[in-house]
Amino acid sequence: MRLVFMGTPDFAVETLKALLAAGHEVPCVYSQPPRPAGRGMSERPSPAQAFAASRGMETRIPASLKSVEEQKRLAALNADAAVVVAYGLLLPKAILDAPRLGCFNVHASLLPRWRGAAPIQRAIMAGDLETGVTIMRMAEGLDTGPICKAARLAITPEMTAQSLHDDLAVLGAKLMVETLAQAKIDCAPQPAEGVTYARKIEKSEARIDFANPATEVRNHIHGLSPFPGAWFMAGGTRIKTLACETADQSGIAGTVLDKRLTIACGEGAVRPLKLQREGKGPMDAETFLRGFPIAAGTRVS
Repeated sequence: MRLVFMGTPDFAVETLKALLAAGHEVPCVYSQPPRPAGRGMSERPSPAQAFAASRGMETRIPASLKSVEEQKRLAALNADAAVVVAYGLLLPKAILDAPRLGCFNVHASLLPRWRGAAPIQRAIMAGDLETGVTIMRMAEGLDTGPICKAARLAITPEMTAQSLHDDLAVLGAKLMVETLAQAKIDCAPQPAEGVTYARKIEKSEARIDFANPATEVRNHIHGLSPFPGAWFMAGGTRIKTLACETADQSGIAGTVLDKRLTIACGEGAVRPLKLQREGKGPMDAETFLRGFPIAAGTRVS
């Protein structure tokens, strides 16, 4: 097929690679404009734009698709379909209607559960035992379009948002290629029951509340790893916990129980496995504690 690709982060790149490997023609890649990043806050292209440029592909980075001019530019590509993966811009009806077969989206959840901006993080934070990928023919509502294909994936206790992201990116790419390979793409309306919304992650959510049960604390930590990173305070220092495990120990919530930094929760305890303090890189707990010891009996907050 002749496809327009629209995507921005790393998650989108896997699908773009898969479409090219499957032999589809992609005359143009749309992505969000470069953003300031790094210590120097210099503008950096998105991962999708950078990948497309490395392949010599035409890239377009409009700040909006609402203008008639931009809509005409896209329509002039005469695409069979548009593939949209974490693009991040609203697609007006004129854009949705421009490709011959419509616009198809890779969404990182089993719709209608977790419509919206942060389905991967919210699934882990909610303690879901499984999630997946949905290929949807896009409509004007927020992730409300009919479902063309879906695949499930178990969420294990060890999974973080990053590891789940990586697995779903590969699964979504495979599923999109399979969808477009069908002689006729049939899509069914989403169920009316089971709708939930994955609102955008706010940095204000990142502080750990050890009064919660250990499983909830673990899900909170893993759902926010690596960004923005769930954190607690110890010795006046903010410490991010990027991975942990639950432990069958107990004590006053927020108290360090042993030299391995096991921390009591409202029920049970969690043992951090990967930590990061301000100005330092992530490191395993043993290495972290050699440079920043936290004694048993310490109350963290």
